[in-house]
Amino acid sequence: MPTADVAAAVPTAVIFDVGRVLYDWDPRILYRRLIDDDRALDAFLRDVVTHDWHFQHDAGRDFADTSAELVALHPQHAELIAAWGPRFLESIGDPIPGMPALVDALDAAGVPLFAITNFSYEFWPPFRAREAAMFDRFRDIVVSGVEKMVKPDPAIYRLALDRFGLEAARTVFIDDNAANIAGARSVGLIALHFTDAPTLRAELAALGLVAA
Repeated sequence: MPTADVAAAVPTAVIFDVGRVLYDWDPRILYRRLIDDDRALDAFLRDVVTHDWHFQHDAGRDFADTSAELVALHPQHAELIAAWGPRFLESIGDPIPGMPALVDALDAAGVPLFAITNFSYEFWPPFRAREAAMFDRFRDIVVSGVEKMVKPDPAIYRLALDRFGLEAARTVFIDDNAANIAGARSVGLIALHFTDAPTLRAELAALGLVAA
């Protein structure tokens, strides 16, 4: 029979990242439909619609403002930039292989599921609605653009733990980004760096949360 100390150390809940953990996300998925030339596509994603530019949406800025600023810098690309807002969901690909089944297994085992996602407050609601079959399993989700704070800022993890009513030392956090993992560990979360579903399943099995 486990001692009280061992029992206390067993995780009781899981917090997921969304992009590149539950779902593939890449601006290229959208823009390869709009730009035929590979070199032009590479240049556009490197110099115009960059990850740093999009990160402003995750931090809570309005697409109307960020797009106007970007069009002023790159007027020749105004139409392509304008497509980002209304067609953002096209940059989100299929679920990561094996992850829907793993979420199902955790849910079936009665493990409380939550998420912290760096995501625009404007783009999140239609995505959440489209993927209700996945996200209806989650008890709560903290969205960076709503809170105007982003991973890896420790503040967003503290906010989530407080809102979710969880103890950091008994909560698993899963993310594909090394900086976000470091931020989670800084507040005491059990942070797992995501690479693929089989590896994650083995890690969660070792923690007693799911069958191997």
